[in-house]
Amino acid sequence: MSLYIYNTLSRSKEEFIPIDPELVRMYVCGPTVYGHMHVGHAKSYISFDIVRRWLTHLYGDSGLLYVMNITDVGHLVSDGDEGEDKVEAQARRENRSPFEIAAYYEASFWEDMKALNCLMPDRIPHATDFVRQQIKMVEEVIAKGVAYEVNGSVYFDVDAWQKKEKGEGFIEYGGLSNRKIEEQTGGERIEANPEKKNPQDFALWKRADEEHFMQWLSPWGWGYPGWHLECSVMSSFYLGKTFDIHGGGIENQFPHHECEIAQSQAANDAPFVRYWMHHNMVNVDGQKMGKSFGNASNVKELIARIGGMPLRFFIAQSHYRSPLEFDLDAIAAAGSGYERLRGTILRLREITGAASDDEPVFKGYPEVEGIWTKFSDAMNDDFNSPVAIGHLFEGVSNVNKLLTSGSEDRSLLEAYNVLLTLGFENILGLTFDVEDGKGGVLTDDLMKLIIDLRNSARAERNFAVADKIRDWLKEAGVVLEDGKEGTRWSVSV
Repeated sequence: MSLYIYNTLSRSKEEFIPIDPELVRMYVCGPTVYGHMHVGHAKSYISFDIVRRWLTHLYGDSGLLYVMNITDVGHLVSDGDEGEDKVEAQARRENRSPFEIAAYYEASFWEDMKALNCLMPDRIPHATDFVRQQIKMVEEVIAKGVAYEVNGSVYFDVDAWQKKEKGEGFIEYGGLSNRKIEEQTGGERIEANPEKKNPQDFALWKRADEEHFMQWLSPWGWGYPGWHLECSVMSSFYLGKTFDIHGGGIENQFPHHECEIAQSQAANDAPFVRYWMHHNMVNVDGQKMGKSFGNASNVKELIARIGGMPLRFFIAQSHYRSPLEFDLDAIAAAGSGYERLRGTILRLREITGAASDDEPVFKGYPEVEGIWTKFSDAMNDDFNSPVAIGHLFEGVSNVNKLLTSGSEDRSLLEAYNVLLTLGFENILGLTFDVEDGKGGVLTDDLMKLIIDLRNSARAERNFAVADKIRDWLKEAGVVLEDGKEGTRWSVSV
């Protein structure tokens, strides 16, 4: 089965055919670094990490170039052209420089990404590193007659762009979000601005007031780039004028992605993106989760309570295009399911050892190969991770039956080990080392050492030390069970 992606532009699933069959080029909108990651962000980056992993599986390690930006200037609080820069606003609240704020919260972001086992992008451009290139693109758009300068700010002229003759594959402004020009007026996310010729025009470059900390000298005076501009510049720098996939949140379709499309096409005289992917939102009581709504749940706090993998497992069980209701009971249930899964896989590996990445091991075991085929079909159907997980759990159920029956068919168990490793670890990004409830990882070797120390203390009748070890583990979220076959350990949820 070929890979099909739901393209927001056509509002349909389309067969994915990369521009260059040797290299898939993908860009994902990264964070604005002015606060800690919340669960809405986690859904975005886990979803696209799964997409990235599946594309790498299909095209190979060198067959995908994955770029994600860091917005450290230009994103105003209105998400449009008015208000204070989000990074500068946070800097004022914390009495620090904007550059300190950006560095601090970016470090926090990557710490959370590591705990969630999201792979690092291949390229991570920062908006502040590309100001010169952004100024150049503004000059090019002005030269094309579709932008104008007013009082040191530069605006994209949407009406002039709509009237220009366009080539094949070009998109009209509003084509992605399916909005008509007359609907793009002030009072929504675009604020009325007397400097603009028309309300739908958007800022390419903003004049900076004297108190504005982050500003650069341009042909129009001191200022800073508009939020939309950075993605056009950085994506084309790494991926070319036209590339395969652009990902982001559904809320970014308008105005952010519409603006990206218009200015990129105008500057580069080429279509911008072939496939647009948008993930849905995380909701709290039916309302979008967001810092501005006061309902954002901090990822660090959740990781400290339940660990990164239960949270990743919770998010992976929802399709990226479906809304996800934030619910602590549902997250706890996902954590319990993850622990049962981890227990099965660790027992399986006690018998088989570590798995290889060798798919041909499925040959001769049609039940295992059949599950992998169904898993692959689900992933090829617009990265349908919840359905794919359901198929993998057929394999988990079969493994549990084999382990319970004391099966001695080692090669069959090895085939299942490869299946579950490929699916759960390589593609879905779960790990089965155990987290200590504080974001750290407890390995089997470390736990065996700790258990041996406790058993030695008990043998020497040093029960105070043995109890202290047990209590320390319990505080870290690890439960010990003493039985005839020795001591087993698991993580409480």
